[in-house]
Amino acid sequence: MNVRYRSIVDSMKIISKSYCTHSEQYYAEQIKNATVECTNHLTPEIKLHLITEQCKLWHSPVYECQFNDPFWAFYWPGGQAISRFILDNSKYVNNKKILDIGSGSAACSLASVLAGASQVTANDIDPVACVAAKLNAQLNNIKIDVLSKNILFNDCSQWEVIIVGDMFYSKDIADELWKWLDALSNSGKTILIGDPGRHCFKPERHLQERLKKLKEYKLTENCCLENRGFSTASVWNLV
Repeated sequence: MNVRYRSIVDSMKIISKSYCTHSEQYYAEQIKNATVECTNHLTPEIKLHLITEQCKLWHSPVYECQFNDPFWAFYWPGGQAISRFILDNSKYVNNKKILDIGSGSAACSLASVLAGASQVTANDIDPVACVAAKLNAQLNNIKIDVLSKNILFNDCSQWEVIIVGDMFYSKDIADELWKWLDALSNSGKTILIGDPGRHCFKPERHLQERLKKLKEYKLTENCCLENRGFSTASVWNLV
């Protein structure tokens, strides 16, 4: 058995052990084939399976993509900002239980573990994103919980810190998110939000007055190109 073939077989064995259903195994294989391991971002401590210029899908028309919407294969600016902030300011997550809502690649979840969180849940309703989260955790030898249930408007009693990265992409979802985050903040949860300044990141006045900017980061050149000209991303705390 040659070295390359042995590597493929060993990889398949790992996938089979890590994913309990045939669909999860299939998604894991597809993700690995379509992405590269990348550290060219604000958190090079974390390796992620991403679609970059090196990948065939980057240059392919939409109809050739085998995934419905591979948002989990991109490290969005808000998520990069939160992850960098958490790694540099561990007091926000250290020894705490974390919920990463709309987790995508789960980078924020992985950063939280590295910063000392006691328990981390990556939550995304997309089944492929959930597999991507598991793959990225495996890639970094990190343990996280992955939850696919829609928990918007859940009271989140089991978590202390709620992370929301790049979720304000439409007015409808933004309006619902602000209501939910307002209630969670009022119940004592720490709310960390990452956003590059999208049009929908505009809460009502009473919430604007409670938003505290914690840090603004300059994005890497490749991230600016991927995100239509956004050059910075900020981390906010809803207090």
